[in-house]
Amino acid sequence: MPKLEKKSLGESLVEQGMLTEAQLGKAQEEGKKTGEPLKKSLIRLGLVAEEDLVNFMSAALNIPSVDLSTYLIKPELLELVPENLARKHHLIPIFKIGQTLTVAMADPSDIRALDEVRLKCRCDVKPAIATEPSIQRAVEQYYGTKGSIDDIVKTIEEKGLPAKEREIAEDLPVVKLVNLLVMQAIRDGASDVHIEPDRDTLRTRTRIDGILHEVPSPPKHLQSAIISRIKILSNLDIAERRIPQDGRFQMKIENREVDIRVSIIPTIYGEKVVLRLLDTANILLRLEDLGLSEELLKEYHKLIHRPYGIILVTGPTGSGKTTTLYASLDRINSEEKNIVTIEDPVEYHMEMIQQMQVNPKIGVTFASGLRSILRQDPDIIMVGEIRDIETAEVAIQAALTGHLVFATLHTNDAPSAVTRLIDMQVEPFLVSSSLAGIVAQRLVRKVCDSCREPCAPPTEVTKEVEMKAPHIYRAKGCKRCLNTGYKGRIAIFELLIPDEEIRNLIVTKASAEKIRKAAQKHGMKGLREDGLRKVAKGMTTVEEVLRVTQEE
Repeated sequence: MPKLEKKSLGESLVEQGMLTEAQLGKAQEEGKKTGEPLKKSLIRLGLVAEEDLVNFMSAALNIPSVDLSTYLIKPELLELVPENLARKHHLIPIFKIGQTLTVAMADPSDIRALDEVRLKCRCDVKPAIATEPSIQRAVEQYYGTKGSIDDIVKTIEEKGLPAKEREIAEDLPVVKLVNLLVMQAIRDGASDVHIEPDRDTLRTRTRIDGILHEVPSPPKHLQSAIISRIKILSNLDIAERRIPQDGRFQMKIENREVDIRVSIIPTIYGEKVVLRLLDTANILLRLEDLGLSEELLKEYHKLIHRPYGIILVTGPTGSGKTTTLYASLDRINSEEKNIVTIEDPVEYHMEMIQQMQVNPKIGVTFASGLRSILRQDPDIIMVGEIRDIETAEVAIQAALTGHLVFATLHTNDAPSAVTRLIDMQVEPFLVSSSLAGIVAQRLVRKVCDSCREPCAPPTEVTKEVEMKAPHIYRAKGCKRCLNTGYKGRIAIFELLIPDEEIRNLIVTKASAEKIRKAAQKHGMKGLREDGLRKVAKGMTTVEEVLRVTQEE
């Protein structure tokens, strides 16, 4: 490997066969036009992949390359290197040992940058190399949020707020503040943002992978301004503070539209706001990506290709039921089929599928909408949720008259869906005749690949399902997973397809427990068992599966 101290970067790349003379000449010519360094020209023109270039420079300069997603940078290091310096030279401090500070840089040969950091920190500085995008992400994560909120708040306090409430809500710093809160939550992968008033503070929390995390919050005196801004975006009444209000708006984040549902309720310390972030770019539309085992996927695939019957997807709020329904419809969607849905809200727009929005204010409920859909010559119908006997009876009648009906129901497991329908006063023989299958599901957090640690499975767990110790992991925590030990989620399932015995039990109004035992006798695997099998594959942890199935 040639040393860069003796040869230029371009010459070394040509010598190693990573670049031709003609390509080098093209990049140098481009650099003359744009004034950018050779490295940037090579990457922008696509002549050398940035990761390959980083690895090459690491070996040539004898400098370590680092993956910033595995680092958790301490606040005291960020105080040593100011944000303007980090942004100016594309670098970020990663650790300090004694009087030596190590900084990750896009260009570790930049002596001027190293000298500037050394002068500012008054300590020795050693470079490491990382890709420029990873450095930019780290700078935004560690400096961006808090620094930006502090800067905006400082601007507001220096110039003050307008006198009128609507003018306050449209004041540029307030607009920026609300945009920043939403954008940062989306970048962190949050599904919800909670803005919660207390006696003396305003707390902001985001739900990531199903768990709430507190994040840097604006001061209490900006509570009214922030809520007014959200109301204006959602077309709500900014003067009304006594009753709950619901609305929605859209924001364009990184070239994609994010739909944001707004819920506001009055509390003793002011109004509480919850923003539900519906990022359609993150909706899975492949059944294979949901987490179904090979065996369950095969059975479910047969189920959704039936010509008629009702398929129920059950689970608590936030368990991924709608995603499963969308993936199912996407799989069976074709030019030969008329598919119509009624939803609240329509979360994802699908080609060739007619989607209808519930609107109780003008009389469009699930039941009335479903009756209208039946006059549209449908082959397949999706009902967003069965909430009452009227919707349940219309859906079941549709299933009995030659339609394939998908619907969701809020129950803890698959057998309980049967008893829930009967509790709604639906005739048991109608349930027994129409039911094609029931899917129950939960979402479990996936253990972070960057910091997971091997461990032995607990004895009580090995009694439930066979496990091999080398494949069992515990959550540890790192910067990439916000120190939680988990990153992303996957579903666990149980699938009940009624046979003759189960249909007879339904007609006799048997308990959910009796139906469960009959289904297990014929091979149904429970939610916990499916979860523990995913533990054995290294996808999640025992603690996480027990957390979401503790009621079983």
